[in-house]
Amino acid sequence: MPDEEKPKPKKPKKADNPEGEMSVREAGKKGGDTVRNRYGSGFYEEIGRKGGEATRERHGAGFYEAIGQKGGKVVKEKYGPDFYEQIGHKGGQKVKKLIADAKSAAAAKAAEEEKP
Repeated sequence: MPDEEKPKPKKPKKADNPEGEMSVREAGKKGGDTVRNRYGSGFYEEIGRKGGEATRERHGAGFYEAIGQKGGKVVKEKYGPDFYEQIGHKGGQKVKKLIADAKSAAAAKAAEEEKP
């Protein structure tokens, strides 16, 4: 008796893709969501750290300095040297606000604990 091929189930068709196939972006998101659900979001941190360590062992610690300088040069060419001053100021203002908020919260907590 010859092997009869079973008809393949049809994929649900999507409005934006009439053939019903997933785009690479959709497949990547689905895979990433599955990994996150299976292993937790900390999994990405762990594999990133391992990858960084392996890169450092393979290329040396100076590799990060070299690629940082290369990236910094591109940013400087694209946005100009004043860009770093602007983002530095924004970062400083953010830190200043965080410190003020923390002090305010600590003072409020201390005042709350002093009440009888």
